[in-house]
Amino acid sequence: MKKLLVAVLAAGFMAACSSQPSQPTAPQPAQPKAPQTITGSAAFFKCYVAARGWAGDAQPYRVESHPNADSKEKDRDGKSAEWRVAFASPAQRSTKLYTWADGDISPGSLGAYSAANSSTMVFNVQFIKADTDKAFAVAQQHGGDKLLAAEPDTPVLYVLDWNRPANKALWHVIYGTNPDTAKLRVAVNASTGEFVKIEK
Repeated sequence: MKKLLVAVLAAGFMAACSSQPSQPTAPQPAQPKAPQTITGSAAFFKCYVAARGWAGDAQPYRVESHPNADSKEKDRDGKSAEWRVAFASPAQRSTKLYTWADGDISPGSLGAYSAANSSTMVFNVQFIKADTDKAFAVAQQHGGDKLLAAEPDTPVLYVLDWNRPANKALWHVIYGTNPDTAKLRVAVNASTGEFVKIEK
């Protein structure tokens, strides 16, 4: 019995001596973080909370996406890595822009506000019920799918504003680098998600 115990201890000792010390593993290079992308309504309501801190009567008049060169999403499916939301405070007679980018919100400088200015037509946040993912899906059904199949690198932009003649908030889904030179623009009702018209 003693001989067996000694043999087992000797074998264990030899195995311990012959094993190589563990080598420290080299740190892996950090993988670049993919830019965060969210829908227009999600970005809007995040900015809205910040805007209400600036002015209790803050109301939106424009929401727009901005393509990010680092984003591989190409702003498809209603998402973007950067959103800019413009608010007006009638009480302060001023406007302020808030930018949501990759999870952070940054305020811009103040501007002048006039209720008579058609480019700063405020609207109630209750009109924003349909999100940009829905608007994109509708736009795809009205020519966007064919355009992207033929030209897959075409960026997609989103703009929300108040349409005075229709008395509605509209999402404009824009296929191109800017609204003026777009290959296709589709208007979608921001309250119902219904197709309104092809603007170009």
